[in-house]
Amino acid sequence: MTLALGGMTHAELMERMSSKEINEWMAFAQLEPFGSEAGYLGHAITAATVANSNRGKNQKAAKITEFMPKFGKEEQGLDEMLSIAAMMTIGLGGQDLRQEPTESEDG
Repeated sequence: MTLALGGMTHAELMERMSSKEINEWMAFAQLEPFGSEAGYLGHAITAATVANSNRGKNQKAAKITEFMPKFGKEEQGLDEMLSIAAMMTIGLGGQDLRQEPTESEDG
């Protein structure tokens, strides 16, 4: 979680806020996300909804967390990247050509 500094430098922030207050804001952000985290969450909910409404009968439901950006965290593996790309493709009306067509796709 990053704290929006409101135009202040890190040193100015440290002069104006105690570490206790900064920790309180960080705890609050865990309960009530704000800033870019909240925006990403909204987009992830939308993406998961689109992916889930377009998934095949035998496909597992996508999780919101699968669509949240992972800045500065562990690298995504090839399988995870392919899975996300497939969900996005299906969500945009395309077809995952690695799988057999479903009954609805056979026409």
